[in-house]
Amino acid sequence: MLSMPASLYAQVVARGAFAPGDSDLEQCTRTFERFLMQSGEDHPYTLDACEDLAIAYSDAGDISTAVALLQWTLSGWLRIFGEDYPKTLSCRSNLAIAYTKAGDLGRAIPLFQQALDGRLRVLGEDHPDTVATAGVLAQSYYAVGDLGRAIPLFQQALDGRLRVLGEDHPDTLTSRSILAESYQAAGDLERAIPLFHRAFDELLRVLGEDHPDTLTARNNLAESYLAAGDLGRAIPLFQQNLDDRVRVLGQDHPYTLLSRSLLAESYLAAGNPGQAIPLYQRTLDGRLRVLGEDHPRTLISLKNLAVAYALAGDRGQAIPLYERALEGRLRVLGEDHPDTRASRDDLAVAYVSAGEPGRAIPLFQQILDDTRRVLAEDDPDTLISRSNLALVYYAAGDPEQAIPLFQQILDDTRRVLGEDHPDTLASRDNLARAYESAGDMQQAIALYQRALDERLRLLGEDHPDTLASRDNLARAYESAGD
Repeated sequence: MLSMPASLYAQVVARGAFAPGDSDLEQCTRTFERFLMQSGEDHPYTLDACEDLAIAYSDAGDISTAVALLQWTLSGWLRIFGEDYPKTLSCRSNLAIAYTKAGDLGRAIPLFQQALDGRLRVLGEDHPDTVATAGVLAQSYYAVGDLGRAIPLFQQALDGRLRVLGEDHPDTLTSRSILAESYQAAGDLERAIPLFHRAFDELLRVLGEDHPDTLTARNNLAESYLAAGDLGRAIPLFQQNLDDRVRVLGQDHPYTLLSRSLLAESYLAAGNPGQAIPLYQRTLDGRLRVLGEDHPRTLISLKNLAVAYALAGDRGQAIPLYERALEGRLRVLGEDHPDTRASRDDLAVAYVSAGEPGRAIPLFQQILDDTRRVLAEDDPDTLISRSNLALVYYAAGDPEQAIPLFQQILDDTRRVLGEDHPDTLASRDNLARAYESAGDMQQAIALYQRALDERLRLLGEDHPDTLASRDNLARAYESAGD
C-alpha cells in the first residue's frame, strides 16, 4: 500500500471541511475521502479523485499542496500501472504544470520531457495530447531562454496540428504565431517575418479583419518589420492596426493605447520625432485616464514622451517628464529597482545635454551609491556609474573631484579587464584630460604618452585611436610650452 503522509492527509481533510464558499475544493475533498475509505489508496478511483483534488488546490492558488498531492498520485500510477499507462502520462504532465505555476521550471521541464517521450511511444506523434505536450515543453524551454530546444518543439507542434487539425484550426494558427515569436526572440527575423505574414493572412481569411486575433497578428508582423528596421512596411501596418482598434475597441482600450505607442515608436525610429510626439502624448493622456499616474505603463509613456522631446531638441519639455517618471518609479518601485536607476540616469543625462552638469552630479552620485550597495564593486554597472560621475564632474569644470574617480576607474579596469582592453585605454585618456584640465601637465603628458605607446603596440600607426592619442600628446606638449 502507498502511504500518504499523515500531515498531508490532515491538511486536506481540514481544508475540505473548513472551506466555506469553496465548493469545488470541498466537493473534491469529500470525493477523495470517500474513495480512500471505501476502495483504498491503490484503487484507480482514489487516484483519480486525488488528482482532481490536486487540480482544485492548484485552481485555489495553493500550489504547494497541489504538488504534494500530484507527487503522491503519480507514485501510485507508476507503481500500479507503470510508465506508459495513460493516467501516468497525464498525471506527470499535471505535476509539471503545477511546478510551472510555482515558477520551478527546473523540475517542470524533465517531467514534460518524460510525458512527451511517453506519449510519442504510446499515442504517436499526431495524437492531440502529444502535440499539446510538445507545445508546453517548448514554452517551458522558451521561458528559461533555451530557444535552441524550444524552436524545434514549436515546429513539431505546428507540424502535428497542420496534419491533424488542418490549416484553419485556431490551434494551428496560434502555433504558427508562437513559432514566429520564438524565431524573432532568437534574432532570426528572416524566418520570423514570413511566419508572421502567413499567420496574419490566415487569420484575416478565417476570422476577418476585426477579430482580436487578427489585430494581434498584424501587430506582431509590424513589430517584426520594426525590429528588422523596415519602417516602410512597419508604419502602415501600425497605422492600420491603430485605426482598426480605435474603431473596434475604442480610444482608451489598452490595446488601442499600445498600438498608438508602437506607431509613435516606429516614427521615432524613422527619425521623425515630430510625428511621434502627439502620438506619445495621446497615449500618455489615455493611460493617465485609464490606468492612473502610478501604473508601470503610464510611467513608460512618460519616459517615451520625454525621449521624443529630447530627440526633437526640446529639452524644456523633456526634463519635467523625466522628473515625473523618476518620481513615479521612486514611489512605486523604490530606490533599488533597475527601472528607477534607469530613470535617474535618463534625467541626469538630460541635465548634462541641457548644459546643466551641476544638476546631474547628485543624480550620478546617487546612482553610483546605489549600484555599489546593490551590486559588486567590479560589476560593469558600477564601473559605468563611476565613469559617468567622473565625466560629469569634468564637464562641470571640477577636475579636482574628477581625478580620483578617473584614477579609480583606471585601476579597476586594469584589474578587471586587463592592460590591453579598450576601456582601460579610454580610462587612461580620461584621467590624462582631467590632469590637463587641472593644469598638471607633467601627469597629463605621462599618461598621454603611455596611451600612445599602448595603441601603437596594439593598433598600429594608422589606427584612428592611435592618431587621436598622438594629437592629445602633441596638444599637451604645446600647452606645457614644450
